[in-house]
Amino acid sequence: MKKKAIIKMIRNLIFFIGLIIFTFWFLFRDQDVEEILKIVNSADFKFIVLAIGIMILYYLTEAHNIRCILKSFGENISLLTALKFTWIGFFFSSITPAATGGQPVEVYYMTKEKISGAKATMAILIEVCGFQISTLSFAIICAIINPSILSGGLMALFIIGLLINGFALSIMLVSIFSQRLAKKLINILIKIIRFFKAKNIEVKKAKIQESFEKYTESAIFIKTHKREFVKAILRVFVQIALYYSIPYCIYRAFGLNSYNFFQLFIIQAILYTTVSSLPLPGAIGVSESVFLGLFGPVFGHELLNGAMLLNRGITFYLFVVISLIVVIINAIRMKNVKGEIDKDVMVLENELQKND
Repeated sequence: MKKKAIIKMIRNLIFFIGLIIFTFWFLFRDQDVEEILKIVNSADFKFIVLAIGIMILYYLTEAHNIRCILKSFGENISLLTALKFTWIGFFFSSITPAATGGQPVEVYYMTKEKISGAKATMAILIEVCGFQISTLSFAIICAIINPSILSGGLMALFIIGLLINGFALSIMLVSIFSQRLAKKLINILIKIIRFFKAKNIEVKKAKIQESFEKYTESAIFIKTHKREFVKAILRVFVQIALYYSIPYCIYRAFGLNSYNFFQLFIIQAILYTTVSSLPLPGAIGVSESVFLGLFGPVFGHELLNGAMLLNRGITFYLFVVISLIVVIINAIRMKNVKGEIDKDVMVLENELQKND
């Protein structure tokens, strides 16, 4: 089992890295890479630092939110510990399709810090719920404000993104607030699984029921801590707003000022919703391509590729590297303290396999 777990982990990383290499080869195969790098180097350094600072604040906001939710449960952790959980979750979300691996691993590491598994699960569920509410809200409002951005195939992708994310949010809310509807949803999902003649139906049914039970447990907290729940959702809105402000920093880094902050905010909100539901690790390939399509008129042909590299590098690739370092350091620390590194790898892979 240990060997199988390690092989699966390595396979995920190889696929992730291979996807990155293919994406940039495909995008830049007919481009002058040296010229693109010159454009990147010409960007105003202070705006690049500002963008990186905003992204750090983005993750600190998420960490603070998780810390506050856990504190309301009676679980006290430091902001630094919460940030560690956040980055570990981000790394595993980045290397698994549709970001399915992050939350289970994040909960697992919380339990390693003596946090109740039920409370850890509820904290992550509330954060995820807030994330869905905020991204959908921003997307719908921005699409109404500037519908001209959406055209052709992009409109179809955007609608698909809205539907998938909206469906996921609906399941969460129904599961949290209505046990009767939750049971009906379970039966519908089981019928769909049987229709496609999936293997291990009873095992899948048990997993689905377990997931719905966790949502129901969250309802108790929400009903008794309404103010804390609202605060948690509002903090996620701030978090997402920080993320959507990065393109404006990149825009100003090139000395441009024809578009204002809100115009670029709208484009980024639509971009994120368009690509977030696609089952690719980190939406690699699609995010870069859609950025080039949406932000083409903003940056112009000459600066566009450099702008995409900077934006994607700051919002994703830089923090994949940082989060990987955090994962490695934490694994070494756990080995030194508890001698459980091999067991940890196997448990993490078991959690990831549940989402395959």
